Amino acid sequence: MLLIDLDPQGNASTGLGIGRSERSPGSYEFLLGLAPLGDCVRASQIPGLSVMPASVSLAGAEIELIDLERREHRLADALKAPGSNARERWTTILVDCPPSLGLVTLNALVAVDAILVPLQTEFLALEGIGALSNTVARIKKSLNPRLQIAGVVLTMVDRRMTLSQQVEADVRAHFGELVFGTTIPRNVRIAEAPSHGLPVLIYDNACAGAQAYILLASEFIRRRRNANTEVPAPASSHEPAS
Repeated sequence: MLLIDLDPQGNASTGLGIGRSERSPGSYEFLLGLAPLGDCVRASQIPGLSVMPASVSLAGAEIELIDLERREHRLADALKAPGSNARERWTTILVDCPPSLGLVTLNALVAVDAILVPLQTEFLALEGIGALSNTVARIKKSLNPRLQIAGVVLTMVDRRMTLSQQVEADVRAHFGELVFGTTIPRNVRIAEAPSHGLPVLIYDNACAGAQAYILLASEFIRRRRNANTEVPAPASSHEPAS
């Protein structure tokens, strides 16, 4: 599996123990065509997981991409380039996106087959997911017909709080089966793990947060397998599951 960190804050890179001095070349150089795939990928502490780290240089990529040809397809093209063969080397590629919809995020949405939406159970996060759904529909229509929402994951859930319960109920009512049954609770150990440069599954795999992520991973794998084995009806006018 390959994890591409496209967030200039580099939180995914930090959480996997990659220091800031070790992040170049990384996703910035790969996206701009300044370095080949092999130079931009690092091994992580987790067997079978490789990482393309993010540096603060990504913050300037929005401006640099504007004048480039196929600016929305830079990541997709780089992953498919003859020298990369990324989809042959890794069966699964995860892309961690920044929290804003700019050219960097757009590159991710054009390159992937599906998106996983983490949603904090807070009111402002609920407002933003409607805009995201509209954006996905537009990208699917004009740039990436394969794109679909693989699911919505409720995070930082605290069922002792009325607001958290209300947001969860609203999201499940609106998105139905797209919302994962597994939720991620507020958990101190999850918050502590990045400061030690470790994912929570290594930092404390017995804590409630780590156990929730294990259950989420199982549910995600099961959903993707089911989606990949579905046979679309020949007469359907909708996009088949991929």
